[in-house]
Amino acid sequence: MSPTATTTRVVLERRYNGPPETANGGYACGVVASHVDGPAHVSLRRPVPLGAPLELERHDDGHVTLHDDGTLIAEADPALPLDGLEPPYRPALEEAREAAARRPGAWPAAFDSCWVCSPREDGLGVLFGPLRARPDMTAAVLHAGEGGTLAPELVWAALDCPSYTPPLWSSDVPSLLASMCAELLEPVPGGEQLAVVGWTLDSQERKHRSATAILAPDGRVLARAEALWIRMRA
Repeated sequence: MSPTATTTRVVLERRYNGPPETANGGYACGVVASHVDGPAHVSLRRPVPLGAPLELERHDDGHVTLHDDGTLIAEADPALPLDGLEPPYRPALEEAREAAARRPGAWPAAFDSCWVCSPREDGLGVLFGPLRARPDMTAAVLHAGEGGTLAPELVWAALDCPSYTPPLWSSDVPSLLASMCAELLEPVPGGEQLAVVGWTLDSQERKHRSATAILAPDGRVLARAEALWIRMRA
């Protein structure tokens, strides 16, 4: 540890799961990214445990690490703004709501109880499906909080799941989030219904890159992200 680094203990509550018993990737990335100034790139090195005290360390060069009993779980660094990352289609809220109701029938069992994108009463409720106008893209509705602005980790979580775009759906083997790079352009208001849209950037063998954006009612981008998904080995 650097002599000028600062450390703190964090515990991710058990309800914030993605796959059973481990954290939702976007939420975990957001917790780590909240200790980075500005846009951040977060890499998940191992599944993030829930309900356990983890050691988060911010180094004097801005690098942030998350350890579980000495094992590196995640790390983050400041990132450049995601200039040029714009959704190819910006759905209206009604289009996003209709897409969310068309969740794919064949869904990985690992995500059945995800705090972000499953229909849990205590979840974030960001269910997503294909857009009718652009079936190669996903859309969802974010409606969280009762006012004010959403905490950054909730914004990262909402940007995560809709980046699981249609090319991934045809595989019998699910993919897991490996990294995210996100930029919050404006405060994301709580208590309002906002469209979230996802689209594919490229796919190569087991790696899949995609992007997401949270849209204001007038269509402007409030937050955006790039995600890297890696297909699990059969």
